[in-house]
Amino acid sequence: MKNLLVGLSLVLLTAQNTQAQTQVTCADRKEVIAKLSEQYGEGQLGFGMADGTAIFEIWVSDSGTWTILKTSPNGLTCVMAVGDQWNTTHKLGGKDS
Repeated sequence: MKNLLVGLSLVLLTAQNTQAQTQVTCADRKEVIAKLSEQYGEGQLGFGMADGTAIFEIWVSDSGTWTILKTSPNGLTCVMAVGDQWNTTHKLGGKDS
């Protein structure tokens, strides 16, 4: 019974951590870009359109932090994911680095 309770506790803690990591924050695009640039030193690495309804962007810094953004047609930008230790492994034109 004790093992079952410990296992259940771990599952609940994992679910809470996953929920916190997937929390999405949204704001006006200008505000988000200003924070990424000024506070984190990130610049836009690239972007692409998804189904004609949203633009996804990748922002990275020299120190390796990164952010993935989604911007809707109404200008609302949401932070979809953040992290560190960014490494570029592929160069445009199909040539690996």
